Amino acid sequence: MIWNEINECMSSDELDELKLKRLKDTVKRVYENVPCYKKKYDDAGIKPEDVKTLDDLKNLPFTYKDDLREAYPYNMFAVPLQDIVRVHASSGTTGQVTVVGYTAKDIGTWAELMARTLACADTTSGDVVHNAYGYGFFTGGLGVHYGAERIGATVIPISGGNSKRQVQVMADFGCTVLTCTPSYALHLAEVADEMGIDMKSLKLKSGTFGAEPWSEGMRREIEEKLNLSAIDIYGLSEVIGPGVASECQAKDGLHINEDHFIAEIINPLTGEVLPVGSQGELVFSTITKEGIPLVRYRTRDITSLVPGECSCGRTFIRMRRVSGRSDDMLIIRGVNVFPSQVEHILLEIEGVEPHYLVIIDRVENLDQLTVQVEVSEEIFSDEIRKLEDLERRIKEEIRSNLGIGVKVKLVEPKTIERSMGKAKRVIDNRKV
Repeated sequence: MIWNEINECMSSDELDELKLKRLKDTVKRVYENVPCYKKKYDDAGIKPEDVKTLDDLKNLPFTYKDDLREAYPYNMFAVPLQDIVRVHASSGTTGQVTVVGYTAKDIGTWAELMARTLACADTTSGDVVHNAYGYGFFTGGLGVHYGAERIGATVIPISGGNSKRQVQVMADFGCTVLTCTPSYALHLAEVADEMGIDMKSLKLKSGTFGAEPWSEGMRREIEEKLNLSAIDIYGLSEVIGPGVASECQAKDGLHINEDHFIAEIINPLTGEVLPVGSQGELVFSTITKEGIPLVRYRTRDITSLVPGECSCGRTFIRMRRVSGRSDDMLIIRGVNVFPSQVEHILLEIEGVEPHYLVIIDRVENLDQLTVQVEVSEEIFSDEIRKLEDLERRIKEEIRSNLGIGVKVKLVEPKTIERSMGKAKRVIDNRKV
């Protein structure tokens, strides 16, 4: 299902013309209304009128998360506070929270983008959407809520927490679409099993899962345990929230809503723009936002862009699933490691559950990486030799794929702490 066929299936020439017009307007607006941008552009000797083509975007300075932190709370806004009807903020787990503001028009845009996102998962006005993303400062819950209402679906605004009640509500209310983080979806499947409720007996047909990196292996786990089609969605609070990009049922990359966001891929070390298809850091420019427009915002997410029309008929450029973050990259004895790479390896091994923890310690000035892995009930209760064989295989697979030796600790099911939001995958004790 395509929500907005006119825009989502636009020709490349029409799209480029629209993007350039909106980019020029945005650059002019931020230069005139946001002190941070005026200083950046003046320091670089750049004026808004220097942007004559889409290729000129690469000459503009980057915007960083620190710019938003330093502007706390309202100094990145491009409109007076009286024009802001909604404020959201990041969780602030890595520093000062970043504040984002929405005008009434921004809220309407967000609802439109989330309607497109949910439509990618075949959500219609006849569906019941079980929205287990958090409400409040976090953008997920309200973003999904407004998009589902725009479609005309019935929304269950259950938010996170009280997992047994969540499962019961899904069963009793006939929910057909589930929205939450992928790790929480698997947790709900576990809880349902404990309650004696077969998730496959529910009416769920699809789910939109995001807010954390996840692998194809985890997709298979979710689809098998919840008996639905699992769709990957992407967004971040600073850019608008969820609704930036979404897979369709073809599951061949996430469609970026290019009529609202311009995407680039850069070398995270040099800032150089890379050719389409190259893997690097994702950079976004918002070209329709009024409250807090951002030009060349460095997301720190690692991915690549996929050109060409999708089999679904949408013409927007696609992005591959985020493989990690440039600022979450672990350097272990000189080797670059992303937690998602470890997850990908683990989920290809039979008997391993999709719950793990990467722990880094420094022992006698050497980095030591330990991977705690949950195993299935059958494996954990099996003979010691089989556990040792599994542990050995995991070590060998990680060494073969990542080029580093690790310790592996197999733990019994449901030992690793579950999260209602983004799953915590890494404990780096070197910082303590």
